[in-house]
Amino acid sequence: LSILLSLLVPAHTTRTPDCGGILTPSGLSYALTDFGGLPTVRAAKGCTSVCAGLHLHFCSSRNQINSVKVTELSLSLIPNTGLRLTIDVDLGITPAPSTTKVMRLSILADLHVEMNPEGNLELVTSACKPTVEEMQSTEEIERSTPPKSSSSDVDKEINIDKICLEVSKLLLLPNEQLISLTAQFPITPSCQVQYLPLAAPVFSEQGITISLQTTFQVAGMAIPLPVSPVPFSMPEPVSSSPSHLTLAFSEHFYTSLFFALETAGAFNMTIPSPLTTATIAQKITQMGSLFQEDLPVILRAVLRSSPRVVLEEGKAALKLFLTIHVGAGSPAFQSFLTVNTDISAGLLLSITGTRMTISTAVIEDIELSLAASDVGPVPATLLEELFLPTIREEVPAQMNVVLSEGIFLPHVSSFTYTDVSVVIHKDYVLVPCNLELQARTG
Repeated sequence: LSILLSLLVPAHTTRTPDCGGILTPSGLSYALTDFGGLPTVRAAKGCTSVCAGLHLHFCSSRNQINSVKVTELSLSLIPNTGLRLTIDVDLGITPAPSTTKVMRLSILADLHVEMNPEGNLELVTSACKPTVEEMQSTEEIERSTPPKSSSSDVDKEINIDKICLEVSKLLLLPNEQLISLTAQFPITPSCQVQYLPLAAPVFSEQGITISLQTTFQVAGMAIPLPVSPVPFSMPEPVSSSPSHLTLAFSEHFYTSLFFALETAGAFNMTIPSPLTTATIAQKITQMGSLFQEDLPVILRAVLRSSPRVVLEEGKAALKLFLTIHVGAGSPAFQSFLTVNTDISAGLLLSITGTRMTISTAVIEDIELSLAASDVGPVPATLLEELFLPTIREEVPAQMNVVLSEGIFLPHVSSFTYTDVSVVIHKDYVLVPCNLELQARTG
């Protein structure tokens, strides 16, 4: 019924974020280590690769480049604009057997992030300026001669025309990782989650802010949101935060997650009971006319209304609205009672790697009311006596089995999260964490 109703109700088309992240300057600096630091690489002839993955090629048509030393490699934030990449490289060039020139190649490249037609974020070069300066040769060192200034002859020795093209190649790996941000991640075998950026990130002194909208799919089809999303914006970043990254998730994000799981039928439960028809007949005499033999009693629970997640300061709670059919017989299940059950339970949130694990804690409040009966009126006190202990124990346990795999957080390939904390505020959750580069294989 939930799937049918979801298809009949038009999906909300409002594009508004329900989660996002703020990458701090320290996180940006750590991410740069993915490029391998500042090594010195020696080359045989002609061209060489430096930075152990930067794939920056410096070529000389007439001279041998016998050493490459990267003296600076930095990426800085330019508020309201983007990033600035600074690379300084000292090149050892041997134009003659007894002479070695040291050339300083400096590159300033401005980068910004834009949305491409496929809806992915893409890092592009908006400006690039390479300069070359001759530092000092071995002959000049021996004569204590001052270093020469930049000249057209020096420029000819390094093919600077290719430098900006090679700088753009630096962005291939980061862009592959940015594409991985919008991958579909499984929640259950039939339910997936996807995070879609709504616009290009915002650059500020505090960091890079990305706003995301969560899309859930069930059986390959995007499901409509249960309610119109409340406008959500990333909280102001804390300038003194030592974390690399702060993720934020709205209350609407969690309600949508539980709605997706409901639509997938993940919360339809079959609950065994210690009772039998004979033991219930001792309390409800009409049972004897329905069941002549003693049969195990079974509870079948379905959601009659979508779950709600409520976030308060320091606390998360789940509200469940169940219809429980009490019956016996297998495979021919015969229901004799229908009980509406409203449950309020605490939620525990934790992070492992790139997944958020959600689990229900003890039930804080539960109400049972008779919805239908084939055995006459049953007082609420008797319903609680017969079924409350089983419901209180089994419903959280079965929900936790569904939730045990957790939900993938927004992330890019090669990086996981560490030093994570979960801070619950009214209407949203903050997850400060550090980035950790995963070891590559192969």
